[in-house]
Amino acid sequence: MKEKIKQLLQEIQAFSTENHEDLELFRIKFLSKKGIIPSMFADFKSVPKEERKVIGQILNKLKNDAQDKVSALKLLIEKKFIVSDESSKDLSLPANFINLGSRHPLSITRNEIIQIFSRLGYTISRGPEIEDDWHNFTSLNFPVDHPARDMQDTFFIEKNPDISLRTHTSSVQVRVMENEKPPIRTISPGRVFRNEAISARAHCIFHQIEGLYIDKDVSFADLKQTLLYFSREMFGSDTKIRLRPSYFPFTEPSAEMDISCNICGGNGCNICKYTGWVEILGCGMVDPNVLKNCNIDNDIYTGFAFGMGIERICMLKYQINDIRLFFENDLRFLKQFESTL
Repeated sequence: MKEKIKQLLQEIQAFSTENHEDLELFRIKFLSKKGIIPSMFADFKSVPKEERKVIGQILNKLKNDAQDKVSALKLLIEKKFIVSDESSKDLSLPANFINLGSRHPLSITRNEIIQIFSRLGYTISRGPEIEDDWHNFTSLNFPVDHPARDMQDTFFIEKNPDISLRTHTSSVQVRVMENEKPPIRTISPGRVFRNEAISARAHCIFHQIEGLYIDKDVSFADLKQTLLYFSREMFGSDTKIRLRPSYFPFTEPSAEMDISCNICGGNGCNICKYTGWVEILGCGMVDPNVLKNCNIDNDIYTGFAFGMGIERICMLKYQINDIRLFFENDLRFLKQFESTL
């Protein structure tokens, strides 16, 4: 074994290379788990006791020399590569500019909606995405047996008491009414969750902006003019609106609002189902019970509320036909959008 170690020492000391591949083969040959040096350490137990001290010393020297050789050659190769790479650069070449990203289309649309209502004096309110039953349902006049409370519509986290992912940003409006005194004029943008099947027209995660205005002598006419102003600012000055009677637990009377189709100009197309109108939001006068639940005197104050899906507005504005595109992070889709908002 002593002679074999001396031969290996000579081989290690004589080894030299200038590329990583040969160096890696050298390391594997001598230092890997199944390499020469570990196998010699495994055979060391068969060496006679009187020779172990001498052979142990030269065996350790063999291992150290092999490790030092690998480290030294690795450092030399890397240094040579860096010098070679730096010397090959042409300093007269133009710089490599960093490609800047663009805003997500939902962010662009949300910011534009916020700016429109900011010009009308609306403030921005935000709240938690995990809500209790009071803020998500009960305070908003939802009956105990309302379908929205069922597991098929709501993502419940805990039961008794009910804790769930919020199904609308109306819960933020409740928090505002509980903590502020009228006049109140606010919008609540945010992400909401509903237990729905994902398709080209629906998703279990989407974004809303809901508005609330409470003051003395607020009427349905104020609501209509506010929404007409928003629609024309968002979709163009020729946009028309119509209000259709509807039902929401937290507003009375309630309505759904359509706008004249901005794609066909109201003449009829597959987007508007050849009616010339497209639904974009729900609205109504705040139900007196909701005001009462939030300790606001409904004999003195009235108000209106409205809510819209940002995805729906964005799909109309940019003529996008599949809501799933907003969540797939496909750069080919996202790079089409630029904004200064």
